[in-house]
Amino acid sequence: MLSAQKSLSGCSLIGRDATVSLRDLAWGSSLGGGLNDLRGRSVLLSTRDQLSAALSLIELDGIARRMVLCPGDLERDRLAYVIATADVDALVSDETSLKTEFPGIERFVTCTPRLTRANPDRSESCQTEWILLTSGTTGDPKMALHTLSSLTGPIKDDSSAGDAVVWSTFYDIRRYGGLQIFLRSLFGGASLVLSDAGESTGDFLVRAGSHGITHISGTPSHWRRALMSPFAHHIAPRYVRLSGEIVDQVLLDRLRTFYPETSIVHAFASTEAGVGFDVRDGLAGFPASLIGRDGESVELKVEDGSLQIRSSRNAARYLGNSAAMLAADDGFVDTRDLVELLGARYYFVGRKDGIINVGGRKVHPEEVEAVINRHPNVQMSLVSGRKNPIMGAIVVADVVVKTDSHPDTAETAVQRLKSDIIEICRRTLPPYKVPAMVRFVPSLELAPSGKLRRA
Repeated sequence: MLSAQKSLSGCSLIGRDATVSLRDLAWGSSLGGGLNDLRGRSVLLSTRDQLSAALSLIELDGIARRMVLCPGDLERDRLAYVIATADVDALVSDETSLKTEFPGIERFVTCTPRLTRANPDRSESCQTEWILLTSGTTGDPKMALHTLSSLTGPIKDDSSAGDAVVWSTFYDIRRYGGLQIFLRSLFGGASLVLSDAGESTGDFLVRAGSHGITHISGTPSHWRRALMSPFAHHIAPRYVRLSGEIVDQVLLDRLRTFYPETSIVHAFASTEAGVGFDVRDGLAGFPASLIGRDGESVELKVEDGSLQIRSSRNAARYLGNSAAMLAADDGFVDTRDLVELLGARYYFVGRKDGIINVGGRKVHPEEVEAVINRHPNVQMSLVSGRKNPIMGAIVVADVVVKTDSHPDTAETAVQRLKSDIIEICRRTLPPYKVPAMVRFVPSLELAPSGKLRRA
């Protein structure tokens, strides 16, 4: 039961507009006295505010039969599907409009970061199911069933050790990556600075820095944006963690240059498979020695180029009539992340479902992006396929350049930089992977999960 953790007494949750000391949960509640009404129910948690969501998660674990974590970006037309599939009979939200939108739900409880005096009965507890939505970009989301035990399996005391630790994350804590940091801070007795969807990267960095954050996590795309910001120097973390996307050597080196005294770690995790491993040697990819080790708490194998994971950290199953089972008969979860062995190290090359078909040959967008990002004037890039009547598709690259090297209006300068980028690709990649078109764009859109938004 999460609320029973002794470490909570030393924690504070810091939102954009409010801060709550968790020792106050001993006498107060974010649910206005409604916690007892939620006992044994399947509860959908849908809030605009991450601080309200965080407090509700702590209070509901061990009380609710099931908690469905609804990210703030979930479309309303998907919400009805989630409610039906998860057998939701109670709703916790800071949006009163949801009460009228879904009148069939038996209980509606308002949550708020302002604690009210309450005396809920926590003497009886159950093992609550934690339902996390996958971050797919189209269709109804899959819902993976976790328990607090599977979610906290990878959490150790090492990265949160030391005095005056303050965590922060670019992630939404209702998604797997953000939830890991939320739990990591709570179990480590550290405070947590929460991000806000309406906040710019610069504003968040300034606010995080003002609270003295020491440990911070995000996707590689989060970090590329952060390094583009003039406010990146407002934080001085001791520990930086990356996950959620392929991490290339260029980004690791840039982070090392910008934060020379920082421990920089990149981890592999997914909503279904949980945390597989983390890498602390400053190099992209991961050692081949991690594959095939027997007797480990996390077992890894590669089949047909795809990384598979089996451990107690895996989600138990999907809810509803998922098109595919979560795990194979042998218990391994196929992450659908493709890897390639080069020497004594595996490197991620892309996703099974992200391949561009160029004349019958496969192109992984991430592989091309990694090459483009090596150019000293490039901050980040997004590679996609454009339909072509002859080749089926051609490779197109949208590129954001560093603010101090943006091509001026002179056509010759623009063409020179484009030619340089294409030349790097030609020296490194086979011809069919070289972008047929390079476009300079002011920014690239991130999905709410923190990953580059891909078509």
